Amino acid sequence: MYIAKDSRYDNMIYNRVGKSGLKLPAVSLGLWHNFGDTSLYSNMVDMCCTAFDNGITHFDLANNYGPKPGSAEENFGKIMKENFLPYRDEMIISTKAGYDMWPGPYGDFGSRKYLLASLDQSLKRMGLDYVDIFYHHRMDPETPLEETMGALKTAVDSGKALYVGLSNYDGPTLEKACAILSDLKVPFIINQNCYNILNRTVENNGLKETSHKLGKGIICFSPLAQGMLSNRYLNGIPEDSRVRTDGRFLSEKNITDDAISGIRKLNEIAANRGQTLAEMALAWILKDGIVTSVLVGASKPSQILDNINAIKNISFTEEELMLIDQASAFSR
Repeated sequence: MYIAKDSRYDNMIYNRVGKSGLKLPAVSLGLWHNFGDTSLYSNMVDMCCTAFDNGITHFDLANNYGPKPGSAEENFGKIMKENFLPYRDEMIISTKAGYDMWPGPYGDFGSRKYLLASLDQSLKRMGLDYVDIFYHHRMDPETPLEETMGALKTAVDSGKALYVGLSNYDGPTLEKACAILSDLKVPFIINQNCYNILNRTVENNGLKETSHKLGKGIICFSPLAQGMLSNRYLNGIPEDSRVRTDGRFLSEKNITDDAISGIRKLNEIAANRGQTLAEMALAWILKDGIVTSVLVGASKPSQILDNINAIKNISFTEEELMLIDQASAFSR
């Protein structure tokens, strides 16, 4: 049976989530990829145990993570039962609902019907009584915001979620949602959005500034731009890369000559800092203290250990930031 290391909290940084009482590790583990039914279960266990042994207490899921949809939660539930039940109170487990999950008009977007049914299904798949954070996964252009936020209140009032979050919201919609949740006395504490050196939408759409102003945390997914901000594409596209094996999230058209040139320049900046490109990319997100945590994905335990190294140096000079902006200009 798994026994966690006594030293697991020695080296991780824990950041407060906005103005709430909750803290998250600077590096969290996302189960978006490599935890579905097409992946090796023993490797999933090794990755989760490696993460927890090194201070990663936050594990992030969604109802549709797989493939197939729901299988990541099922596999994580098995991992929990076999390894982590004694440590449940040391863990932050989150899930989401908002994308297409089951056939018909009630398995998508943000209705009260969908969100509360999905949360019940997620808890059953994971074998949990509650999740620590329950997110609405994306904005719904048709359902009244009041209905969606009211469903999040019910999730908390029922004891099935301790906190709530919003994912893929823009700044103006976030501000409206926050006002509703505040009136309803719902513990809304965090936003989850894509953010990295190459994708700065959260800066451009006002999400980062608005979230900070409202005292809410931010957690970022795809911090390595689906692998572009790593050593994978310094010399072109490897045959075993995600671009070749699964083009849904990173397309060959993204790996242009300009992109490869820019990535190489970023890699040189990282080397001069004594970091790998991936370490620098994660540190860049955490540099100003506004982002609470970065969500890293992994296909093997060693990648998790490499990513944790990013927190050893999250300070940047003005010259480094300028050079990073220049090198990444191809993406804007």
